[in-house]
Amino acid sequence: MAPTVDSNVTNGKAKTRAYVTFLAGDGDYWKGVVALAKGLRKVKSVYPLVVAILPDVPMDHRRKLISQGCIIREIEPLYPPENQTKFAMAYYVINYSKLRIWKFVEYSKMIYLDGDIQVFDNIDHLFDLPDGHFYAVMDCFCERNWRNSPQYQIGYCQQAPEKVHWPDNQLGPKPSLYFNAGMFVFEPNLSTYNNLLSSVKITQPTLFAEQDFLNMFFKDVYKPIPTEYNLILAMLWRHPENVDVKKVKVVHYCADGSKPWRYTGKDVNMDREDIKMLVNMWWEIYNDETLDYWKSCGQSMGTQLTAVDEPTLAVTRSGSRCVSAPSAA
Repeated sequence: MAPTVDSNVTNGKAKTRAYVTFLAGDGDYWKGVVALAKGLRKVKSVYPLVVAILPDVPMDHRRKLISQGCIIREIEPLYPPENQTKFAMAYYVINYSKLRIWKFVEYSKMIYLDGDIQVFDNIDHLFDLPDGHFYAVMDCFCERNWRNSPQYQIGYCQQAPEKVHWPDNQLGPKPSLYFNAGMFVFEPNLSTYNNLLSSVKITQPTLFAEQDFLNMFFKDVYKPIPTEYNLILAMLWRHPENVDVKKVKVVHYCADGSKPWRYTGKDVNMDREDIKMLVNMWWEIYNDETLDYWKSCGQSMGTQLTAVDEPTLAVTRSGSRCVSAPSAA
């Protein structure tokens, strides 16, 4: 890749922290990443947004991201072992490629954010959390995409463990705390990266793909952080007692029908007033032209955009050109 102007360097001194997200395919997820970049700018984050992209992200989308100040890092696809697993969502298979971000060792600490996330308050302070741990928000097991899990089948959720107790005598020890991998704080490290790749090759994929894998890999160093740092929308109707919308800093538009750029309000729970409010808040940021990075760069932005290389030919394990990632990835 030709170098872009790296906003992670100021006066010759490297900052060693950054946000990072992931983008694959030629669908419309680039809109989420653009909005995320603008959202971080609105809350006055001092750290850049790195976008790990697969080779199948088209040139036009790459230019859109660079025009919003993103740092583009092309990565190779990473696949789990061949298997018959039916993932909770078909596109989850491509998400294993996210493991490549552990090799971004020019940064000492990063905060990963999915492309369907928006930041509504500054969270830079999370970079100051003690090293040596993996920080993320606990997930909720109450939606139908969990229907094949024992948690869902017995009505157990770690968000309200007092409502349905885990039956140790029937199912064995209670599962370890389980995080949602749409947002997490981590430390890039080549040793960890190599261990991740070695482990994924011998680990049977499960329903939630790389999220299950990361939970298994980091279970001994995982530290929960409050829901306000990754509000999974289902929490609004499953566990409203655990949510104070006024304090929410990060919203994860992961419920069916909640992606703001595809929102119709017709899906289950999408006609709620709190959902409408959060979708409108996303659009306010996306449409705010004062947050467009390129407008503050003048002629220098043209140089950056013309320096972008053509996408690398993506190759599968068998040596043929890979199929483009699903647009939802």
